[in-house]
Amino acid sequence: MTASDAFPETLSERFLTVTWWAMLLRGIAAVLFGILSFAWPEISLLTLMIVYGAYAIMDGAFLIIAAFRGGALRYWLLLLSGALGVAAGVIAIAWPGLTAIVLVFIIGWWSIVRGVMEIMLAIRVRREIPHEWLLILAGLLSVVFGVVLLAAPGSGALALIWLIALWAVVFGGLMIILAIRLRHWRQA
Repeated sequence: MTASDAFPETLSERFLTVTWWAMLLRGIAAVLFGILSFAWPEISLLTLMIVYGAYAIMDGAFLIIAAFRGGALRYWLLLLSGALGVAAGVIAIAWPGLTAIVLVFIIGWWSIVRGVMEIMLAIRVRREIPHEWLLILAGLLSVVFGVVLLAAPGSGALALIWLIALWAVVFGGLMIILAIRLRHWRQA
């Protein structure tokens, strides 16, 4: 029995076939962002805001592209999550004079909303895709990350940079693993 026999061609399968690469690119971008943040922890808050903003815009754009390439309004969660990511990135870049506390709240709330949306998407397509638990785990990681940021908004810039870097590397790694597994599943 092949993957195609076990999972007849569905809208979700078509979506994953077309967009596994977007998930892979999101994961690679997150890992690179995390590594750069670890490599240069002395970067200023302004630089962090610009790097975060660029990452959030790119991540949001990949989600929006994936939603449209999926070809269905069914993926409105991806579209909404992508739009929120782009908006968070634009805010971080457009107003670099924001204080660290405001940046922490933007990143924290964006992570929580995005994590919840990823969990909802995984639950919604759990019968149609294998390894949906990786998307749930990535969503839970984002929610926990956001809650930690909101619980301690006054933490120092270095701690914030390292926390963001750690989240980005782990989240990106999970997205890369999921993308590779989905690609292999589709080829099977």
